Amino acid sequence: MSQSSSLHYRTFLLLLIAASVAFGWLLWPFYGAVFWGAILAILFAPLQRRLVRRIGGRRNLAALITLTLVLLLVILPLVVISGSLVREGANLYQNIKSGQVNFGAYFQQAMEALPPSVHDLLARFDLADIPSLQEKLSAGAMQASQFLATQALSIGQDTFQFVISFGIMLYLLFFLLRDGPQLGLRIKRAMPLSDTHKHHLFRKFTTVVRATVKGNIAVAASQGALGGIIFSILGIQGALLWGVIMGFLSLLPAVGAGLIWAPVAIYFLLTGATIKGVVLIAFGVLVIGMVDNVLRPILVGKDTKMPDYVVLISTLGGMALFGLNGFVIGPLIAALFMACWDLFSPPDEIPVAPPGPAAVTPVEPSSEASSSKAD
Repeated sequence: MSQSSSLHYRTFLLLLIAASVAFGWLLWPFYGAVFWGAILAILFAPLQRRLVRRIGGRRNLAALITLTLVLLLVILPLVVISGSLVREGANLYQNIKSGQVNFGAYFQQAMEALPPSVHDLLARFDLADIPSLQEKLSAGAMQASQFLATQALSIGQDTFQFVISFGIMLYLLFFLLRDGPQLGLRIKRAMPLSDTHKHHLFRKFTTVVRATVKGNIAVAASQGALGGIIFSILGIQGALLWGVIMGFLSLLPAVGAGLIWAPVAIYFLLTGATIKGVVLIAFGVLVIGMVDNVLRPILVGKDTKMPDYVVLISTLGGMALFGLNGFVIGPLIAALFMACWDLFSPPDEIPVAPPGPAAVTPVEPSSEASSSKAD
């Protein structure tokens, strides 16, 4: 390659990077709408392909039908649940503020029900100051409920921004459903990789998106719904709110919805509501806890799951950087990171030394030993 051609190539790469960064910066104010438009397009692409085949290749009509189904099956239920959640969060905040719900008093009742040996153990670790702990718990509950109320107010104030983002997402979703296969082919052709590497990366990308969104959200929704139902049956205030929180926590492996129902069950047992405590523990272990073991292998598949610790760290990091969208973005980045490294060191090609003495590499005989053996 001549010096002039090399300069032209470097200039082109610089221009390409600058234009890509500028375009990303231009879309950043609506990155949530663009991101979820692309995610929904990937999820509903199989349905779009079936409809295109059924109605004789009319892509516009198929995309319109798919978009209508997305509105009815995904977006409308989310809007209804979000409205109910905002109202319930505001009511909980008012009840805490007025003293009708007092987490500090609940904590004090649970502490007073503990046996003396437990109090002695807490005193040994300087944890026996019940009024101080009660005050901190009440302040934390007030801050948490105030945060929920503030978020609900900010959502109401940003209604215009939300409507614009929502419209952009639907508009983009229609064209991604209609032109998605052609756009995917153009991206594949533009990537400077081999066909094998392109296929591996695209397959990993779509698999992780569908596994994270379809599988994990289905598991989270199931666990949250079951938790809200049992809380409502047991007469616990804010059952919908606690159910949604359990659903969010179930997105995190090794954490789960047990962080909500387990302390409530312990409180029931300590305060004498033994039947409620036993029912909640049995339901939490046998029903809520088993949902993950039953649904996740069916919806996600064992071969597509990343290690739990990778999912946990990437989900927490993604939500810390990108907010609610991070529960998809985090695992997606982690999966692409692992897929890129797999291109250089596929797991099936990593040599494994056999156990025992056979793992020792034999020493080649020296030339002197060979000659003496020949003699």
